[in-house]
Amino acid sequence: MTRRICESLWQVGGVGMSDSSDCLVYLLDLGDLVLVDCGAGPSWPQIQLEIRSLGRDPGAIHTLLLTHAHLDHIGAAARIRAETGCRVVSHELDAEPIETGDPERTAASMYGMSLDPCTVDHVMTGADETLPFRDGELRLVHTPGHTPGSLVAVTELNGQRVLFGQDLHGPFHPAFESDKTQWRRSMQRVLALEADILCEGHYGIYRPAAAVRKFIEDLLTANP
Repeated sequence: MTRRICESLWQVGGVGMSDSSDCLVYLLDLGDLVLVDCGAGPSWPQIQLEIRSLGRDPGAIHTLLLTHAHLDHIGAAARIRAETGCRVVSHELDAEPIETGDPERTAASMYGMSLDPCTVDHVMTGADETLPFRDGELRLVHTPGHTPGSLVAVTELNGQRVLFGQDLHGPFHPAFESDKTQWRRSMQRVLALEADILCEGHYGIYRPAAAVRKFIEDLLTANP
């Protein structure tokens, strides 16, 4: 079943909801529907059912935000783009493996799965960018470390700052071009965002702000 996080925000995919290979997938309604990551691919029909259960049309997805280039986050991207005509967004440093379907940099080979290449329609090129929507906006912040082009997104919902921080925890692997020094700097930038709610990629949802800060600080302690 879908999980309501707050008004206009739901979890629509992840372990126990769509498929065990999927990251946590979030649907955000900012007057335009935004899907934050999309799972490994095979579970897209189930994610569509979850979206429909909210009274939303999966075909109306306006933007698919890919937080980084790993299969469990991008596997359904090409299919979703083809079916909905949505705009696909990623950082430039992860766009190439998404567009080529690189089996190593996307971790597809680790999952024993193939990946359909997907065109990235909007490439984030800097450290900070804002995407406007009809009823709000998403601020994108480049957070290299887990992968070179990892990013987080922040929005304000009913006076609360919501952070989509997929895979803040890593892991770090040479095949991902991980850089723990960059990651530690990135986590300081994430702490400075002072989020009230964290929607993480695998570890769940944290609130209030003190719990968000503790989660990130504990990660930094565990990864010197």
